[in-house]
Amino acid sequence: MQHHAQGRTPPIPRHIPPYVAPPPSYVPSRHPSGQYDWSKPDHPSGQYDWSKPDHTEEQHVQEQRVSFMEVGRTMLEKTKKAIKIRNCTMRELLAEALGTFILMVFGLSSVAQVVLGKGNTGQYLSINMAFGIGVTMGIYAARGVSGAHLNAAITITQWVLGNLSWTKLAAYITGQFLGSFMAAATVFALYYDAIYDYTQGNLTVSGPTATAMIFSTYPAPSVSLQGAFFTEFTATVMLILGVLVIQDEKNNAALKGAQPMLSGMLVLGIGLGMGLNTGYAINPSRDLPPRIFTAMAGWGMDVFTADHSWWWVPVAAPILGCLAGVFIYKACIGFHNEPDHETENKKEEAGTETSKL
Repeated sequence: MQHHAQGRTPPIPRHIPPYVAPPPSYVPSRHPSGQYDWSKPDHPSGQYDWSKPDHTEEQHVQEQRVSFMEVGRTMLEKTKKAIKIRNCTMRELLAEALGTFILMVFGLSSVAQVVLGKGNTGQYLSINMAFGIGVTMGIYAARGVSGAHLNAAITITQWVLGNLSWTKLAAYITGQFLGSFMAAATVFALYYDAIYDYTQGNLTVSGPTATAMIFSTYPAPSVSLQGAFFTEFTATVMLILGVLVIQDEKNNAALKGAQPMLSGMLVLGIGLGMGLNTGYAINPSRDLPPRIFTAMAGWGMDVFTADHSWWWVPVAAPILGCLAGVFIYKACIGFHNEPDHETENKKEEAGTETSKL
């Protein structure tokens, strides 16, 4: 009281630190870390602008998005390291499996839709088109890894010509059979309800409600076994001739990017012209694995004994037809054709020898 009366300021207790206001140059400002930066003023007036948050909502969402992307990339890299296969033969096996799977899912599902829909959801043309599309997509999928044979007859022919080893022969055929078998199982699961509704639970190879032809080929009733064999043989000759014409770089080959599409059109053409007698299997990998699946799935061993044990024809005839087709092409074109640069080199060599005389 005495100090107040004299107009003096009372002393500050030692245990209470005096408040010292920071100078204007040390007013806190926003910082990317979210902490106050006392070194820079936030506002021209020297006061902190409390109306602006440190991070807007959009910035927060963007940061979360970037964080999730980093986590996703990290997980993808770890998964890649864990499952990456370095063995070349195994990679080719998987490529053949995937390519054949794509081919067969397109083809078999189209047959199922036509048969089970009783002609109301597709016609024979739609089956041909679906197999052509399946061939195109299957080749695009596997070509960069394995060359996309997708056909055991072509694989065996390549082995006979010395272009494949025993190991790769086994790997290619295993991959093709695996992909084809899994495709048959996929289509069976896809149309399971429709199959049992159509057949009333009676899975048969022949008869008015036969459904085995959805998965494998069977000859027409009017065709003999010999006629069916010749049909498959001839159709496969045309298949391999077309493939060689499309891919032979010594003989005006098609552009690499267009070759799968042209191969699909080739299969479409074979189906349109040679499918009546046997359904144009032209590929053991297309016919045998689904036939094994149907034997296991409820159709029984009739799939092997029906039509005078027809099952071996779509296996043997395409192999022989493929070998014959390659020989025909080599005899007519391949043995007599040379790439342009070799011809030019020979002409230059001949000119050099002539000048020396």
